[in-house]
Amino acid sequence: MKVAIAGAGAVGRSVAAELLENGHEVLLIDRNPRAIRSDTIPEADWLLADACELSALETAHLERCDVVIAATGDDKANLVVSLLAKTEFAVGRTVARVNHPDNEWLFSGAWGVDVAVSTPRLMSALVEEAVTVGDLVRLFSLRGSNANLVELTLPDDSPYVGVRVGDISWPRDVVLVAILRSMGIQAPERDRTLEAGDELLFVAPIDSEEELQRLLAPTEHHGAGAPTRRAGVGDD
Repeated sequence: MKVAIAGAGAVGRSVAAELLENGHEVLLIDRNPRAIRSDTIPEADWLLADACELSALETAHLERCDVVIAATGDDKANLVVSLLAKTEFAVGRTVARVNHPDNEWLFSGAWGVDVAVSTPRLMSALVEEAVTVGDLVRLFSLRGSNANLVELTLPDDSPYVGVRVGDISWPRDVVLVAILRSMGIQAPERDRTLEAGDELLFVAPIDSEEELQRLLAPTEHHGAGAPTRRAGVGDD
């Protein structure tokens, strides 16, 4: 996979190093000459240019990229990069960094953003996920598909403790993607049984979240029809 990253600061370089380690091709773009530190990540390609300018993105051959990450410290720049990547170069996936929470509402499909990553929201989500049992916590919003990555820690008195994954009738379009236990990540195989304290990760449509919570957690934990905790990344 070929990935272009606008913004070669600490965040951009860290993401680039991780992607390169996983076998992807990476191009780092920055307009600041001091940010072009090719010696720090020699495996990446580097381009000294303003990623908000169409000509710079043409030079970068953005149409060849599978993913564009707008990782600058300027929200306006990240929005422009995402919009150009999506509308002018038909990039399949755009990920944009949100620096200021007040600007989150702008990071939507209207600006070409598929995934908005907000550090304050992410930290809040991780806190919620760590301390909450029996409530559904939204970790990540996938704007393009109207679905979310959500987590629920299975309480001791859930009716599904000891039940096989394959015997559970999940709500419409809900997919169990992983089971986190103290010994590590467990694949959600049909014959695997759920245990109290399991952290269950799902991809779920927004309109199925409450049904999923009612299914797995007794109503005394959260009250009938309680809303999902909106602590996730990219929420409006």
